Amino acid sequence: MPVPAIHITRYHAPCGELVLGAFEGQLCLCDWQTEKHRKFVDKRLQYDLKAEISLLDNELQGEEYKGEGFSSWTRADIAVLQEAKQQLDEYFQRERKTFDLPLLLIGTDFSKRVWEALRQIPYGTTVSYKELATQIGQPKAIRAVANANRQNALSIILPCHRVIGTDGSLTGYGGGLPTKQYLLDLEQTNLF
Repeated sequence: MPVPAIHITRYHAPCGELVLGAFEGQLCLCDWQTEKHRKFVDKRLQYDLKAEISLLDNELQGEEYKGEGFSSWTRADIAVLQEAKQQLDEYFQRERKTFDLPLLLIGTDFSKRVWEALRQIPYGTTVSYKELATQIGQPKAIRAVANANRQNALSIILPCHRVIGTDGSLTGYGGGLPTKQYLLDLEQTNLF
C-alpha cells in the first residue's frame, strides 16, 4: 500500500517564498521557506499524518495535473493548492482580507485553540500574546500561546503576524521581522 503524501509546492510572495502543502484535499502548510524551524515543521506534519513529502511542479498548471496518472487525493490536493495560490494572490493584491480554504490543523488541542483564536483577529489589527491568552481563557499561558504561534504551520492564513508584544513591539516571526512588518503595513494601507 502506498504511503500517503503531503503534496507541496512553492509560492512566491512579494515579501518572501512560502511552501504550501496539502493532504487529502486540505491545506496543512503555508510556511516561510526561510523559517528557521522549517525542517521541524515538515517532520512534525510527516509524523502526525504518517505521510511523506511530495514536491509538485511550482506552477500547478496544465493538462498534466488533470490526467489519469493522479489519484483522486492528489487531484484534490492540487485543487486546494491552486486555490490557496489564488487567494494569496488576492491577499497580496489587497483584494482579500480573509481566507476560505479547507484547513487541516496538526497540533495539540491547546495549539488548535490558539490557532482558531488567530482566525478571529480582524484584518488590519494586532493583539498581544497576553490578549490572545486571555481570549482563549488562559490568561497566564502567555508563553504557551507564543509557543503555539511559533508552531503555526499556516502563516498568513492563520494570521500569527498580527500578534505583537505587550509593549507594541514586533516579536519573532517565522518569515522574519521585516516580513511581519510588510504584512502589517499591507493590511494597514488596505483598511476600508
